[in-house]
Amino acid sequence: MKIHYKTIILSDVHLGTPHCQINEVNDFLKYTQCERLILNGDIIDGWQLKRSGKWKTSDSRFVRLILKKMEKQGTEVIYLRGNHDDVLRRFLPLNFSKLQFCEDYILETQQGKYLVLHGDVFDLVTTRMKFLSHIGDFGYQWLLRFNRLYSRWWRWKGKGEFSLSKYIKGRVKSAVSFISNYEEQVVKLAKARGCDGVMCGHIHCADDKRIDGVHYLNSGDWVESKTAIVERSDGRMQLITYDEFRAHLNHQLFEGGDDDIDDPEDDIEVMEGDIDVLEDVMTA
Repeated sequence: MKIHYKTIILSDVHLGTPHCQINEVNDFLKYTQCERLILNGDIIDGWQLKRSGKWKTSDSRFVRLILKKMEKQGTEVIYLRGNHDDVLRRFLPLNFSKLQFCEDYILETQQGKYLVLHGDVFDLVTTRMKFLSHIGDFGYQWLLRFNRLYSRWWRWKGKGEFSLSKYIKGRVKSAVSFISNYEEQVVKLAKARGCDGVMCGHIHCADDKRIDGVHYLNSGDWVESKTAIVERSDGRMQLITYDEFRAHLNHQLFEGGDDDIDDPEDDIEVMEGDIDVLEDVMTA
């Protein structure tokens, strides 16, 4: 059993890093079906792969799940470049029959037009001072490591999940100001392009709101928030969490009397050659 959406938008998966929630995102891909899949940047973390990242078998499974969607479901895949996978910039635009690589994309829905882009073009540190961006990424990786240990202690106390980086983003004045300015700039571009909404990623802050009459959605990430944007059958764009998706899937499985078992069609053979090729491309 699969949950059907017209469109799914994922961003900031960061394959190749130890903090990628790869099992959850693979589960999400496996039990969803869509006409269009938009991979909105930073899907593969080329920066980390160049430093100390490691490409795992489960990362290759992510790629094979997408290829299976294209082959079995006829899914159209649009890959938008981010800053961590900016090695793709030299190849853009690139089009195949069911796969295209580009900088941004206009999604036509029943609710209007949406501009889809990663959003790093509005981050001056990323675009003009790349060495500082790499230093910031290095610090963020250490923050995530510390957060993993802190979260274990937090859960041991029976207080559920806790994200230190989200807490800092919400409390530090400069971080709040940066996010607010980022959102305003993205919305301005959407209005200039004649769009009714905009969908982006980059800042790892999942959100769904209206800004100056424009529907602003940020797909978050699969490092902490585990969120995605989906287009439902009536054209509504919605931000969902992995936990919400899993609860809905389990309810459908229970109502349908089906067991939550692997579908043989989704059993994917992982080839070692795939791992080598992807590592070579992203670390070039």
